[in-house]
Amino acid sequence: MTSTGHPLTDHDDQPRAHLLELLGTIEPWDSLERTHLTTAAQWIAGAAPLYRMHKPDVPAMHLVSYFVVLDDTRGQLLLVAHRRAGLWLPAGGHVEPGEDPWAAVVRECREELGIHATASPITGELPLFLTITETRGQGTHTDVSLWYLLTADADTITSYDQDEFNAIRWMTDQQVLEEPDKLLDPHMHRFTHKLQHARAGRHHG
Repeated sequence: MTSTGHPLTDHDDQPRAHLLELLGTIEPWDSLERTHLTTAAQWIAGAAPLYRMHKPDVPAMHLVSYFVVLDDTRGQLLLVAHRRAGLWLPAGGHVEPGEDPWAAVVRECREELGIHATASPITGELPLFLTITETRGQGTHTDVSLWYLLTADADTITSYDQDEFNAIRWMTDQQVLEEPDKLLDPHMHRFTHKLQHARAGRHHG
């Protein structure tokens, strides 16, 4: 892995510089997120490819945009039962070569949930969270995931991509935290705690 002290000299140095700026907007929630941010920054600043070129695991580490849809009125967030992962996850997908991660959110939200992506006023079009996760099952690889926060009325989501998901489920923060870790994205509880903190800060601000 290349040190962040090395200059960005690749042909795609502009997207890499933008990604590093995005990472700089994320306030780490805990020591693990601080470690993940450091690792991700080193990876982005280096010469390794950033985007998935061939399904499911080429290159072995690549960029993902997650988005958590929040119905703030009901205090519920949306998780999807991902067929391949066998877990309840936020919706999202792989960032295409050279694509802005927020543009990936807009594209995936339309494809997977059939709605326009509306950024939450809590975060705007910036990520709230970053994780580095080794996937499960066939074609194991590492996802570097930027987690975005969207806002939507739960009633507006009436369909979903059934090729990708078995089901969708609206859950309160507490319901998410009561779910066993093994059924969720391994960082879902940590994200939920960070989201609770962000929402509390907004209401008290």
